[in-house]
Amino acid sequence: MVVALALTACGGREELRPAAGETLPPKPYAADATPSPSDLMTPEAQARPRRSDELLRKSEERRDDRFDLPPPN
Repeated sequence: MVVALALTACGGREELRPAAGETLPPKPYAADATPSPSDLMTPEAQARPRRSDELLRKSEERRDDRFDLPPPN
């Protein structure tokens, strides 16, 4: 367990940069500027939707779903 903990602690902490001789991806078509590496690593809202903690307040019957078919034989 100590070895596993030590291996997880040795990750890099420096800023991301393109490899030597490489450049960042080209600027997206409608963007004003080329995104930075940290911008590219940050997931968008569609990639990480927020959790919904809304509680079910009363039980409700499900609507009929015409696509809920039994599996084929």
